[in-house]
Amino acid sequence: MIPIRDTIPSKNTPVGTWIMIIANSVVFVFELMMPEPVLEAFFYYFGIVPARYSHPEWASWVGLPLDDYWPFVTSMFLHGGWLHIIGNMWTLWIFGDNVEDRMGTARFLVFYFICGLAAGLVHFFTNIDSTIPTVGASGAIAGVLGAYFLLYPQSRVIVLIPLFFLPLFIEVPAVTYLGFWILSQIFSGTLSLALPEDVGGVAFWAHVGGFIAGALIHWLFVKRGRYFRALAPDEWGMEGAWLPLGRVIPWREKPWH
Repeated sequence: MIPIRDTIPSKNTPVGTWIMIIANSVVFVFELMMPEPVLEAFFYYFGIVPARYSHPEWASWVGLPLDDYWPFVTSMFLHGGWLHIIGNMWTLWIFGDNVEDRMGTARFLVFYFICGLAAGLVHFFTNIDSTIPTVGASGAIAGVLGAYFLLYPQSRVIVLIPLFFLPLFIEVPAVTYLGFWILSQIFSGTLSLALPEDVGGVAFWAHVGGFIAGALIHWLFVKRGRYFRALAPDEWGMEGAWLPLGRVIPWREKPWH
């Protein structure tokens, strides 16, 4: 399923989301200007290579600097190709603006980077001997998806399902789409542990780590009191979706104020 859009318009200009999309795009253009050998070395220096930290003797032998942990940040801005960056930035654009609405720009950016760091650490511990550089913003974006999963369970997502040669567009609940997505990452990640030699080059456990981090810590960044923006009609009552039965939302918190 390819997400096309969600049904919740953002109330505020998603400045933080735009900043991340522009920053990633600028770095990707810079990558396109590099010769292939230089780009490969660039990925090794600025991508996450788990063996760089678990096997320092190997890192010294290949010429990677030791005690340099910046790759856990810089790797979030690198992408391996057009499909990689388009898929990541498109997903961030669809879901990031609504999460940013609830957090505000500064909090959203801090949240984004924390989720990216969590995703990088999970990838490191689940692939501790790997000598392959991992790049991409998908771990941080997975954190945004984890926050969206809990903040907007009654939202809808328009998805494209390729049916042979005919495009099929359907509307599914966000909780269904994102639930299916995270379960597919867990399944693929488990399979990658059983068959490490054929995992398709995707950091599935980084996605899982970022998603769980976003779901767990998003409440620390959501603005309190009045909503940062007015709720859309299809979010009606969504604040009570995960509350125990019988819990009444105070009038001052209701979405029509």
